[in-house]
Amino acid sequence: MDNATAALARMNMILHDSPSAEIWKDNSLSEPHYKEKDGRLKVFDFVVANPPFSNKAWTNGFNPEHDLYGRFADGIPPKKNGDYAFLLHILRSMKSTGKGAVILPHGVLFRGNAEADIRKNIIRKGYIKGIIGLPANLFYGTGIPACIIVLDKENAAGRAGIFMINASKGFVKDGNKNRLRHQDIHKIVDVFTKQIEIPKYSRMVPLSEIGDPKNDYNSNIPRYIDNTEEEDLQDISAHLLGGIPNRDINNMSAYWKVFPTLRKQLFEPSDREGYSRMKVDTEHVKATIFAHPEFEAYNKTITSLFSKWKKKNTPLLMGLKVGSHPKALIEALAEDLLAAFGEASLVDNYDVYQHLMTYWTETMQDDVYMICIEGWLNARRLRLVIEDENKKTREKPDLVIGRSKYKADLIPPPLIVARYFADEQSAIDKLKADAETISARMDELKEEHSGEDGLLEEVKDEKGNISKGNIKTRLKEIEGDGDVETQDLASILNEYLALIEKESEADKKVKDAQKALDEKVAVKYKQLSEAEVKTLVVDDKWLATLAATVQSELDRISQTLTARIKELAERYAAPLQKQTQTVEELTNKVEAHLKKMGFVWN
Repeated sequence: MDNATAALARMNMILHDSPSAEIWKDNSLSEPHYKEKDGRLKVFDFVVANPPFSNKAWTNGFNPEHDLYGRFADGIPPKKNGDYAFLLHILRSMKSTGKGAVILPHGVLFRGNAEADIRKNIIRKGYIKGIIGLPANLFYGTGIPACIIVLDKENAAGRAGIFMINASKGFVKDGNKNRLRHQDIHKIVDVFTKQIEIPKYSRMVPLSEIGDPKNDYNSNIPRYIDNTEEEDLQDISAHLLGGIPNRDINNMSAYWKVFPTLRKQLFEPSDREGYSRMKVDTEHVKATIFAHPEFEAYNKTITSLFSKWKKKNTPLLMGLKVGSHPKALIEALAEDLLAAFGEASLVDNYDVYQHLMTYWTETMQDDVYMICIEGWLNARRLRLVIEDENKKTREKPDLVIGRSKYKADLIPPPLIVARYFADEQSAIDKLKADAETISARMDELKEEHSGEDGLLEEVKDEKGNISKGNIKTRLKEIEGDGDVETQDLASILNEYLALIEKESEADKKVKDAQKALDEKVAVKYKQLSEAEVKTLVVDDKWLATLAATVQSELDRISQTLTARIKELAERYAAPLQKQTQTVEELTNKVEAHLKKMGFVWN
């Protein structure tokens, strides 16, 4: 009904290479556009929709009690809430084997009265194949959580349950809204398509359970799938008598399945049944985990999974050429990566998949499109970045030799430096370290001899900076003065003056070395062969970045395990008995000191 939405839909169809798609702007409920010649609603194989939520004016233009299209046989929705009106319209627009999906607010799953009757009738007929609960704050204009109701008329009479997914926690913050990540969407699709039951995420809920009197066709997802985190219960006995509850250690069973002997190296039985104690100090927990043979073996296993994926897909990446299809490439890469880590313990293959998709969106996608349009060699060009006096930048397409501020999207300069000029960069890094050492000494002198009555205070300029000219002037003034304090001042001034000159010389060396390196890099860009460009982009840029993200998953696993063990150790480190004893010891010490001082207070 909205002009802007209709225009956006037309533009979407053009951008997706469907310019002939029919977009009609009107009221779907009062004036449905798609009708047969005899006036009946036209029916479709598939219907997808995101209708307006809780429309209060849905009856405008027609009388639902005398609907021409028979859409409300299962009940008439409330006059002030049109959610079910759109759902019933969609059902009526589906063939007897048709499928549909509609986004609606969660209220349609549990609201009572007329909506409860409609929901009961639809569920009894078996039209609802699945319900997918989405995170809150996804859609513009509303922050309420929504759900996808998946409809399927085929074999509806024999349907024995509704497959539910509670995906309310799978999202990322994006400004003031939430957004589904690639991994969230892929997981929802995989789980729903394959009907995979995952604890706290998805299950097939029998119609008998939904229709049970205690539920009475209330389809609110948390009623059937509770995805709340288990509470981290405190053990009172452990706080009183010490020891770490075995219950908490057992809850880390996923780790002990992979590292079965690591547990015995970290914990040992205490003198109380059901409790253990630490065998290593908390500060050594991380080192113990990293050094354990089982963790090292696990690390190699995960790294090997990535290496196999890399070996398999490197030819695909190297084989990119003008006319290749980027979307087909990323689909092949992503699906293979997801499968490669499908059986990995502790690592969620969807998390690894998300790393690839994030990198694709941020960087790799632009690189691939550039190669597919311009080729490997044409995509290697440099752009000079010029900064004016107002700190604003503009770019030139060609590099000016000797200028360091340049950019190259496909092959950033650091990649060239790392592969071909590592020695030169190492020399520059050493020069920078020398310059930083000089600066650090200057800072020490300033901190020690600045401030009120400081020896360097009188050589500062009007801006508060120590001036080389002021130092020379002051040295001339005190030349020949044999006073001890004057000699100390001269010594400090001479040292600082020498440091200023050394700093200037060191900075010049850095700039000259950097300029020479920039010239070498610029020349090397023009000399790169296609094989060299491929190696730099595929091996040094894309695959190296992805390898680092896989390593970050390994780091996350070790950090999570370490943090939990430390948390338990510190939580029960000081039982009440020990604290009471410590208080008594400290009290006795205080009383002894007070007695020596002639005070008696107890």
